[in-house]
Amino acid sequence: MAINLQKGQRESINAPKFTIGLGWDTNSSSTGSAFDLDASVFILGDNKKIVADEYFVFYNNLKSPDGAVEHTGDNLTGDGDGDDEQVKVDLSKTDAKVSEICIVVTIHEAEARKQNFGQVRNSFIRIADAVTGADILKYELEEDFSIETAVEFGRIYKKDNNWKFEAVGVGMKGGLQDYLTKYQ
Repeated sequence: MAINLQKGQRESINAPKFTIGLGWDTNSSSTGSAFDLDASVFILGDNKKIVADEYFVFYNNLKSPDGAVEHTGDNLTGDGDGDDEQVKVDLSKTDAKVSEICIVVTIHEAEARKQNFGQVRNSFIRIADAVTGADILKYELEEDFSIETAVEFGRIYKKDNNWKFEAVGVGMKGGLQDYLTKYQ
């Protein structure tokens, strides 16, 4: 049975291989543009910066060079139930320089499309065992992000040689470039 987390809560991850599932629903857009939410992964070192450019995993770079993180591809619509995008993780393959994996979701062209996370509902991040598919952890974002266009859903970090997940749930008004600036 999955552990349902609250914002700020941390929990150990005991499965070395797992899938990060991200999901959301969008309200009908009054802007006339469809929503395109994008999951991105920033793989960081102890200095809280991307280990190297190739360790930024997103729809145009689907796999980290160490093979530890693999994005399964961009979902342009978010239609349907369950996960809208997935990231596969194998912690046994992480480069020794890696100490954190940060999971962010941004709204593509949010400013031009006049969209924000206030128009997004039922957002969640879950971690599922890669072998059984069973949920290990789940965090449902309940906050109202009325002006934010990007949200850090969660982070996986190493502490005392153990991997843990933290439910972050922090939004920002900005986009993917703002996170790149923060982590490069």
